[in-house]
Amino acid sequence: MSRADVVGQGGTIENGASESGVIGSGVGEGGAIGSRVGAGGVIGGGVGEGDRKPNPLWTFGLFRSELLTTFRRWRTLALLAVLAAVPILVGIAVKIETGDGSSAGGGGPEGGGGPAFISQITNNGLFLVFTALAATLPFFLPMAIGVIAGDAIAGEANAGTLRYLLVAPAGRTRLLLTKYATTMTFCLVATLVVAVSALTVGALLFPLGDLTTISGTRISFGEGLARALLIALVVAVSLIGVAALGLFVSTLTNSGIAAMATTVGLLITVQILDQIPQLHALQPYFFSHYWLSFADLMREPVYWDDLVKNLGLQGLYAAVFGSAAWARFTAKDITA
Repeated sequence: MSRADVVGQGGTIENGASESGVIGSGVGEGGAIGSRVGAGGVIGGGVGEGDRKPNPLWTFGLFRSELLTTFRRWRTLALLAVLAAVPILVGIAVKIETGDGSSAGGGGPEGGGGPAFISQITNNGLFLVFTALAATLPFFLPMAIGVIAGDAIAGEANAGTLRYLLVAPAGRTRLLLTKYATTMTFCLVATLVVAVSALTVGALLFPLGDLTTISGTRISFGEGLARALLIALVVAVSLIGVAALGLFVSTLTNSGIAAMATTVGLLITVQILDQIPQLHALQPYFFSHYWLSFADLMREPVYWDDLVKNLGLQGLYAAVFGSAAWARFTAKDITA
């Protein structure tokens, strides 16, 4: 008897599964997890034995199911809608401001920060992509990632579905890696939503063509588009540290709301600390310190120093908090 059959019938588990004492007669009440656990294959007669190795196809099925579950939630769709709306609002604001022929504010191109690109949007709509990513990276994108990562484990525990997921032959490590992979996929999708929305609005409201880099050199529109894609990928990778931090927080509590609030609170606190001059010695170690280094990809030649520091720092945060999440989750007493 398959797990999907058992959950769908809402009855007891036959062939000895219920005798192991792991699952009672009310397994069918957790209907929300039927599709995910069903990918695990047959569990009758061997749930408690611990000698069944999960099929690699089961892992793919679990990952696919996690993706579907995440992106079908209204909360996820609302987050993506907010991210898509930011470039629209910025583009319309710049269009209104420059409607009389004046230039948009934001400083000169030598500023090196994202907002400096605002002054270039009226000349080339492609700069709206860089401006939108710079506007969403400090808060909107990390907040969305914090919500998804914070809810990854704690949300399952709060809904009472976590222990049922662990009944399937996956193991805690495999489930944790699947949750992290799902969060990282959301990072990429969220970043691309911002970039595509900005490119669409920029093409509709402003001219497109060859563009001028921060260094003052001219590059073709095709090369500029390739750099925009590379910048979007760098921004997505810049969030892997936040994803690992949120996942670790999610293993500390059974409340999804508490995990999400704690993760977002930590994001805001770190970015406030990153702006205090007296903490300049510590700031290079904050995960947000090099986020806007993606602007160096618009230089000719590209400045790689801060970009490499950013990627290395994100990898360090992912390793530390990912290991902490694994240590906590594998030793955690699952009661929900």
